[in-house]
Amino acid sequence: MGVWKHKLGLIVPSWNLVMEYEFQRMAGDDISVHTMRIAHTADTEENVLWMGTQVPAAAKLLAHAKVDVICYGCTGGGFIKGPGYDQEICAEIKATTGIPGTTTIASVTEALSLLGAKRISVASPYEDWANAKLRAFMEKSGFDVMAIKGLGTQAHASVPLPEIEALVKSVDRPESQAIFVSCTDFRTLEIIEPLEQKLGKPVISSNSASMWKMLRVLGDTRAVPGAGQLFRESERSIRKVG
Repeated sequence: MGVWKHKLGLIVPSWNLVMEYEFQRMAGDDISVHTMRIAHTADTEENVLWMGTQVPAAAKLLAHAKVDVICYGCTGGGFIKGPGYDQEICAEIKATTGIPGTTTIASVTEALSLLGAKRISVASPYEDWANAKLRAFMEKSGFDVMAIKGLGTQAHASVPLPEIEALVKSVDRPESQAIFVSCTDFRTLEIIEPLEQKLGKPVISSNSASMWKMLRVLGDTRAVPGAGQLFRESERSIRKVG
């Protein structure tokens, strides 16, 4: 076992099959990924709200591994109560562990802002109630949602990549400056850059934004192969400031 440059801590719903997989692929050889799970077997508003109450205890256990940053990797867990709740979770992680914390939805909004994308389209696996919450969150956070569409399924991780790609294409609008693909349990890494090339605009996923934010917190501006324009823009913006 070698010495890693960074140790990333993730808190994920217990049924999540995708976030760790995509993070390991983005991490490379010098980053390790360590995960805590919170019990979750159905997407209901009650369940998602309950998960948020478990984040401090999960973060405390991750701190035993001396991770450098912790992300609550449930997109819905950050937007469920509207703007501000995600920042409360970040603050709770830091207060409980002394380790910087972020949430997926906080990472997404910051990433979209970096890219200068105010008008966005949104694709997700969610049912209508969750998409309504997500639309309200994004609009209250200052974004114009040109289109939003979900698949109405709770089997997020089992959706085939061609179906996800078709969903993303279906929400694209000429006026949209970026597309956000929501859900950390929704595979996107293999199709982010092909979609960017076809659509001519940035494609941000819950997982790509979470990785980007965690690395940025640690001062790491590397470009991550396959993870899209976000990482290249971040690298360029840092170079300009320097």
